[in-house]
Amino acid sequence: MTIPPLNGLQAFEAVGRCGTMSAAAKELGVTPSAISQQVRKLEQGLGVTLLERIGRRVELTSWGMLLHRELAKGFSQLQHSINVLEKARMQSGIVLSALSSIVNKWIGRKAFEWQALYPDANLRIIGNDEEQALSGSHADFRITYGKRAEVHVHFTPLYTDWVVPACSPRLLGDRKLAEPAEILSFPLLNIQWEQHYVRAPQWSEWAKLVGTTSNEKLSGLFFALSSSAIDAAVNGRGFVLAQISMIEDELNAGSLVVPYDIRVQLPESYYLAWDRAALEKPYGKEFHSWILSVARKQAVISAPTPS
Repeated sequence: MTIPPLNGLQAFEAVGRCGTMSAAAKELGVTPSAISQQVRKLEQGLGVTLLERIGRRVELTSWGMLLHRELAKGFSQLQHSINVLEKARMQSGIVLSALSSIVNKWIGRKAFEWQALYPDANLRIIGNDEEQALSGSHADFRITYGKRAEVHVHFTPLYTDWVVPACSPRLLGDRKLAEPAEILSFPLLNIQWEQHYVRAPQWSEWAKLVGTTSNEKLSGLFFALSSSAIDAAVNGRGFVLAQISMIEDELNAGSLVVPYDIRVQLPESYYLAWDRAALEKPYGKEFHSWILSVARKQAVISAPTPS
């Protein structure tokens, strides 16, 4: 036997629980005649009489009592399932996954702006350098870099960053640099990302930009994370080609300085990816709009000022 239409089963279950056609119709938001029609179709499909109609009153037949008892269990479980989903949607908050350096030096800092705008919204930020499809993870949104974004179904560019030579004031001491090329005489900190990313700008490229040449082996110290190289520069270990988006706080605090603001653009952009269900969470659409707005501002800040 094929399963009868759900609306007929729902109408019959409501009549048996509420006791009258009118009460069932009010609960389901339809007319009593619609309820009656749906129940009659259900009876015809099953080949049994479910309700005994006595004037305006209805009573369950023995077949009706048997079916209603089982249907009540099923609809109760359906309601429980919906409640579980709604509770998870309301309580889990927004989960953002991002590359570790982005968490440490950019979005983790911007998150306080989001909290000020939406103090009732829960936001959890996870640093993860492995690229997983959002549908198979616990994250709602993901910030990633370059073509790695293509593993996701929904994604859009955020901003393209630029790098600039930065160091701790302690490294310079009282020394005044006469020209940009003098930076190359200091210890240089290198950033070498994993092979699946297009490589970050290197000191050799910056040297050509300022009209000099350099050996690729100006320094033997390489960092896989941009944030680690920036931290080393803050500690006075050398100059780093730092991303503008990642050193805003250090520049404002004076723990890093930029003697010559000569920038090199990253070869690819950062991207925001999201799971479709994320936009259906409380504050999901607002978070999506907010992070795109922050990224637009960052794109302006990171780009060189037109001369």
